[in-house]
Amino acid sequence: MKKSFTLIELMLVVVIIGVLASLVVPRLAGRADRAREGAAKADVEANLPSAIDMFEMDTGKYPATLDDLLQQPSGLTNWRGPYLKKSPLDPWGKPYQYKAPGDHNKDYDLWSQGKDGSSGTDDDIKNWQ
Repeated sequence: MKKSFTLIELMLVVVIIGVLASLVVPRLAGRADRAREGAAKADVEANLPSAIDMFEMDTGKYPATLDDLLQQPSGLTNWRGPYLKKSPLDPWGKPYQYKAPGDHNKDYDLWSQGKDGSSGTDDDIKNWQ
């Protein structure tokens, strides 16, 4: 005599898995956006500023663009880069925005345009208040 599961037992397992998934998925849904925001915040507050500060220590000035962290600008002899391995993109796949000198009492402004991809909106992640 073969032992096997009945159709009712299999359907019960599927229903239980469905109920568990319906409880877990909503809790995880908002975490992806928060994780992206956290990664962008870490880049804007620590990761990219470290590379920018190393560039400034070597050359005596801040980079004109973030691309200067990857390739030596003409006329800079003290450049010891590259300071980054690849072009910095935010967690939404868009380039970080950079301006030197900065407009917000900083040597430079650095920000991500956030999820909506537009500067000056509430979801921007920036190095000033």
